[in-house]
Amino acid sequence: MKWVDIQEIAMALTEKHPEIDPQYVRFTDLHRWVTELAGFEDDPKRSSEKILEAIQAAWIEDSDY
Repeated sequence: MKWVDIQEIAMALTEKHPEIDPQYVRFTDLHRWVTELAGFEDDPKRSSEKILEAIQAAWIEDSDY
């Protein structure tokens, strides 16, 4: 996975953190959780606020909250 794989990242976060309401996740935590996902193989420094916002929005859509 790379930063551009927004939907795939969101689904992986839903699986890994089902107890978390993504609406209230800080970007610092989100960044760390994405980089810790199995299969994530991108440079952690290549993320941006815009990418993290997109991941968070997709995660909210994918979650049950």
